[in-house]
Amino acid sequence: MTWIKPGAEFAHLFHTFESSAWRWECQGTYREPVEREPLQAWRDGHPTFEFMQPWLDQIRAQTAEGKRFERVRMMTNPPTEYLRWMFEFTHLNIEAGEDIRWVGEEHARKLGAPTHDFYIFDDAQVAILHFDDNGVSGAEVTDDPDTVAEHRQWRDRVWPVAVAHNQQFAPTTRSP
Repeated sequence: MTWIKPGAEFAHLFHTFESSAWRWECQGTYREPVEREPLQAWRDGHPTFEFMQPWLDQIRAQTAEGKRFERVRMMTNPPTEYLRWMFEFTHLNIEAGEDIRWVGEEHARKLGAPTHDFYIFDDAQVAILHFDDNGVSGAEVTDDPDTVAEHRQWRDRVWPVAVAHNQQFAPTTRSP
């Protein structure tokens, strides 16, 4: 496995894959610095999602090239404030071209889904994400066949039972 840092090294993964990027997202809260002010604005009743624009632009450009972005987000029970906030703007990701689905925490655990976030790129490379109080602290990236196969199996268990965002019952989106 190769350790890569957030920033340019991590972003490189999204510019070099050829056909698909699949993500398992299972943290109830993410602490990305770029999200702090928008989350607070949402809490204050003034949601703003401009911080998403670079990602949305990238998704639009790459899906126009025929690349696929898919992810499953695990919904905690009860939903965290962060997930309620995220649920409110997921439609922007979908409009840009991502296929985002949700699975309940209990269901994910019954399926044996892992407790770590990861990406699978082109069914050939896995990036296991690590976090600290400032969001993504780095990722372990590997093309080891056994590791890739294990993560593909988790994907193949979760993806078919996850519910498309537009079919999901929305959690209460108001902040407490």
